Amino acid sequence: MANEEKTAAVKEITDSFTASNAVVLTEYRGLSVAKMTELRRALGADTTYTVVKNTLTKIAAKDAGLELDDELLTGPTAIAFIRGDAAAAAKGLKEFTKDNPLLVIKGGVLEGKTLSVDEVKKIADLEPREVLLAKLAGAMKGNLTKAAVVFNALPTKMAQLAEALKEKKPADAAPAAEAPAEASADAPAEAPAEA
Repeated sequence: MANEEKTAAVKEITDSFTASNAVVLTEYRGLSVAKMTELRRALGADTTYTVVKNTLTKIAAKDAGLELDDELLTGPTAIAFIRGDAAAAAKGLKEFTKDNPLLVIKGGVLEGKTLSVDEVKKIADLEPREVLLAKLAGAMKGNLTKAAVVFNALPTKMAQLAEALKEKKPADAAPAAEAPAEASADAPAEAPAEA
């Protein structure tokens, strides 16, 4: 029966790995149940914070196609399985560690890439996804506005250019008409001289 329980636990952890955008591994030694509950609330609804057994987690990670460093699986381990915004969950963990130094971030995995503690903290410093998307939309809108101004200016510039060419053409046509007349007057005079 113990093997069935372990198999079920491995399958549950494997499913959590595959369903998550990112995971952050922590050591929670010394945190009370109340503090763990507070941490789960701080992480948000899109993140599941689960205490795991290291040997079962190593098997589950391998089954999910992840290679976890053995250093991440030492001591009491709990994993934040993040299904939403990785930056928001990492920020929640980082903020929680400021007031609760007993929670230690060991590292993580983001889209199959292993992250160091420093990389997890850098992700925590990112702005939320919604803010980044809003900035991107603003930048795109600015570029589209510039393009619209250029495209709207093209017909006006074309009309101005056509008008300038129209005004220039009669002025250029008069000297051009005089030049062939002078050339034709000179041509017959030279022809008899050669003969």
